This record gives sequence, structure tokens and C-alpha cells, in this order.
Amino acid sequence: MSRAAAIRAQIEEISADERLQNDMKILPANYNFEIPKTIWKIRTTNSKYVALQFPEGLLLYSCIISDILQKHTDVDTVIMGDVTYGACCVDDYTARGLGCDLLVHYGHSCLVPIQDTQGIQMLYIFVNIDMNLSHFIDILKANFAPEDCKIALVSTVQFVVSLQVVKKTLEKDGYNILIPQCKPLSPGEVLGCTSPRIAEDVTALIYLGDGRFHLESAMIHNPKLDAYAYDPYSRKLTRETYDFAKMNSIRGRAVDVARTAKTFGLIQGTLGRQGNIRIVEELEAKLTSAGKRFVRVLMSEIFPDKLKIFENVDCWVQVACPRLSIDWGLGFDKPLLTPTNSPPRWIWFPTGPTTIRWTSTRMTRLARGPTTTSSTDLDASPGNTSS
Repeated sequence: MSRAAAIRAQIEEISADERLQNDMKILPANYNFEIPKTIWKIRTTNSKYVALQFPEGLLLYSCIISDILQKHTDVDTVIMGDVTYGACCVDDYTARGLGCDLLVHYGHSCLVPIQDTQGIQMLYIFVNIDMNLSHFIDILKANFAPEDCKIALVSTVQFVVSLQVVKKTLEKDGYNILIPQCKPLSPGEVLGCTSPRIAEDVTALIYLGDGRFHLESAMIHNPKLDAYAYDPYSRKLTRETYDFAKMNSIRGRAVDVARTAKTFGLIQGTLGRQGNIRIVEELEAKLTSAGKRFVRVLMSEIFPDKLKIFENVDCWVQVACPRLSIDWGLGFDKPLLTPTNSPPRWIWFPTGPTTIRWTSTRMTRLARGPTTTSSTDLDASPGNTSS
């Protein structure tokens, strides 16, 4: 028996425990919190103190999960209460500082690889959400003809399994379906800062999920694609647009103001793994060689009122979340740039402002993108739209 098969057998044995099955009934049946797998991880690592980290949308289940784990294993748990915006916020440093043996991070995939979280065991629980896909498939068939289009499907990690089901179903009816991947993410998965570059012959980008934040990431990276969103909760398919010209104008003006700045504030994000020390140090070296003054500021969250306190800073460069500058940069009194917008990188990227995604180990350049958007609802009837 292979190691993987042996692990599956052990998890299945834990799953067969009737007491555990009864305890898990209090959790929503369509949310897979992988409790048996978590118990297996606790037992095999001999963990005694376990940190549980949830995004805000899942925090309401945190106490129930904590009670179940403590009942079925010999562990104490701590629920981490700091805000968790995304996969970049995995807080292994704090969990390790608390003396935890294991950190269980819910709702996001492994943007920060397990091998990079030294000194503590890690377990990522994606929290796959089961949904009835029949309406989604029907509305796609009603609005897209198989002979006229090539469709790319993307989503958050909760629905990537559903994308595979939709792909197989539509391909049986003659559709050409692509599920793109941007490693290390799962096929079809997008983050607010990280999305795959999609082939130019694709005619429609369709996002499965609620909200626009993740879809906007894919739109920023693929500005020429027609984009659509299907909300599984409202059961609506909408045509989504993005004002690229306005965004480029706004970010361009911010860069122009920064060219005359004499004192820079370098913000190193401290929320989970958002801040990359090496990028901050590289920026400091470039600013020093350019004869610019700078101050390094550590922040878990970046707010306009907080930055107003630093009256002598002419321009801010934040190494935290690239979308913060794109989506909310106008809300700050001084320019709020990302590292590739800032003066040290004008020579490297002379074509204009860009945004980047960074982790603790690397930095990846992304395409430029805007903030102004609009939506149009699509009827279940082919070609029928309403504003």
C-alpha cells in the first residue's frame, strides 16, 4: 500500500467514528471543514497546542470546530482573532510565537508553501463548498453557444472542485472549456492579487463566486477578455466591465507626484506573510543610492488617518497588498504606491505603472488594472440582457 493510500485509510477510519459524525452534524453539510483529516494531522504530529485561523466569513464556526477537535484529540486550541483577508495572511509567525505545534488555516490555499513555514506544522483546509450546479450550467448554455466560444472558468478555492464538474458536463455538449492555472494555486483558482494569464483565443472569462474582488484580479491580468460572473447565492449571471483607462490615469498621476518626492515612507506589512523584508531592504538601498530620505513603518493594516500623522512623508510605498494601492489609493492624501510603481523601479519598468504580487520568497509582476467597474445582468434566455 502506498503512503497516500495508507493516509486515506487512516482518515476514513477516523471518519467512521459515530460520535464524531454526530458532532459534525452541527456544521453546515455543504461546507467541508475536513475534521477527520485535521484529527489525523493532530495525532500523527503529536500536537498538543493547535492554532486555528479563519477568514471572517468562517469565524462563526470556529468555536464549534475548536470544541470538536478538543473533544476527539488531546489538544488545547487557540482561535486567532486578527483579521484574515486572504492566503497571504497565514500567520505562522504568531502561532509559533504562541508556542503552537500546529497551525490550521481555513478558507485559502497554499500561497505560502508548507516548506516555508519552518518551526511549526501547517495544515491548509480549503473548505470546499458543495452547490447545485444545474442552474449555473443551464444559464451558461442559454447565453453561450458551443460553436461560437471558448470559455475559461475561474473561481475561489471553495468552488474549484465544482469547476471540474461544470467542465466535464459542458464538454459533453460540445463546449470548449479551459480551466487555467497560476501555480502554486489550484487549477481555476484566483486570488485578489494572483491570476493566470489566459490564452488569447478564449472568448469569455466566467467567474463562479460571490463578490467582484477575485474576478477583478483575473480581469486586471486579462484586460482584453469579456468577463462574466455567476453568483451561486443570487443565481445571477452578470456581464462585468472594468475602466482600465481611468485606473491607468489615476495611478499615472500618483507616480508623477512621486517623482518629485524627497521623503518616502516604506510600509512593511505585518499582517501574516504580506510584508516581504527583502523587498523593503531592496527599496531602502535604491532610495539611499538616489539620495532620498525614507522611514520604514511597520503596519498590520493601512488606513488614511494613520498615514496622515506622518506629515513630513511625501510619498508612501507599501509592501503589503498590491490591491490596496489600486482599489483605495485615491483615499489617501499622499501617493500610495507598490514597489514597481516607486522611483527605484522606473528604470526597470519604463512602460508605466504596474502592480505586483509578493510572498515571503518571491515577487511576481502583474498587468496594470483599474478600479471603476460596472455589471449587466444576463437573462436565462440567449442574447437577452437588461441594465
